[in-house]
Amino acid sequence: MTSNQYWWPDQLNLKALRQNSPLSDPMGSDFDYAEAVSTLDVEALRRDVEEVMTTSQDWWPADYGHYGPLFIRMTWHAAGTYRISDGRGGGGAGYQRFAPLNSWPDNANLDKARRLLWPV
Repeated sequence: MTSNQYWWPDQLNLKALRQNSPLSDPMGSDFDYAEAVSTLDVEALRRDVEEVMTTSQDWWPADYGHYGPLFIRMTWHAAGTYRISDGRGGGGAGYQRFAPLNSWPDNANLDKARRLLWPV
C-alpha cells in the first residue's frame, strides 16, 4: 500500500496532534477517571437512555416510536470521520459536535440526535 508520504513527501507531520496533551483535558490532572466511573449508577443510566430513545418529541418525532435508528446513524457517521493517515477523527471524542463535521451534508439532522441525548 502506498502511503500519503509517498504522494506528498513535503506534507506537514501531524504526529504531535496524537499526543493528547494534558492541557486539552477539561478534568484536570487530579481527576481520577476510574474512581468517577465506579460511582456511576449504570442501571439509572440505562433507564435514562431507554427513556430518551422511546419518548418521541414533537420537534422531531421518533420513527415508529423509537430513536434507536437515528442514534445508530449518528454513531456510524461519527466513526466514519476517523482518518487512518493521521489517526484523527472517529467517534471517541465527540468531534461531530463541532465545525466542520456538524455542517457536512451527510450529517444532516444528526444535531437532533445530539440534542435528544444532551440531558443524559
